[in-house]
Amino acid sequence: MEKPWLSLMLISILCCLAICKGIESPEFAVIHAESDFEVRLYTESTWMTASVRDLSFEKATWNGFHRLFQYIQGANLNFSRISMTAPVLTSIVPGAGPLHSSAYFVRFYLPVKFQATPPLPLPELHLKPDKWAVHCIAVRKFSGYARDDNIVIEAEKLAISLSRSPWANFTTSESNYAYSIAQYSSPFQIFGRVNEIWVDVKNSGLEGCESSGVSTY
Repeated sequence: MEKPWLSLMLISILCCLAICKGIESPEFAVIHAESDFEVRLYTESTWMTASVRDLSFEKATWNGFHRLFQYIQGANLNFSRISMTAPVLTSIVPGAGPLHSSAYFVRFYLPVKFQATPPLPLPELHLKPDKWAVHCIAVRKFSGYARDDNIVIEAEKLAISLSRSPWANFTTSESNYAYSIAQYSSPFQIFGRVNEIWVDVKNSGLEGCESSGVSTY
């Protein structure tokens, strides 16, 4: 019988070891910064994605990352072990649930060595690679744990900040999701946790920001 606490412990240990060694993250440049948010220009990148149907962001993130964790531990056709990266990204698909969502994409950023040719996941994991073109993202940082009861509040704060900024008219509706939550910290890290709300933006006057550039399936 599977022991959830054991899986969580393994994930935490893996995260802690990865943080100690320094982990890879998608590359970006900050092109606009204010006191409570910034706009980043991200380069091309490839993510492995788990599609999850659930009313709870927390449960969806756990279920999706559990499958992704199996993948990076060798549940792929190459039997490759893949180093931990950051962030773990959960994208919320607009829907009719209590969080205005019933579907999520949980994403794992692939290390540089696997960006061009990701190891194929075992079919039973139901994972797919997700290629991102160059694109811009508005980002708001927040601390503590990302929970069902605070992510909507943080997303609303970012929306208010954007509405009062030069980027007010540049949020994009081209993506198939409303916003994403990026989590950088181990589950057992209590202090100094780092989370972010991501919203795609576009600006025809800035190279790379003409469209969301994010593929979905």
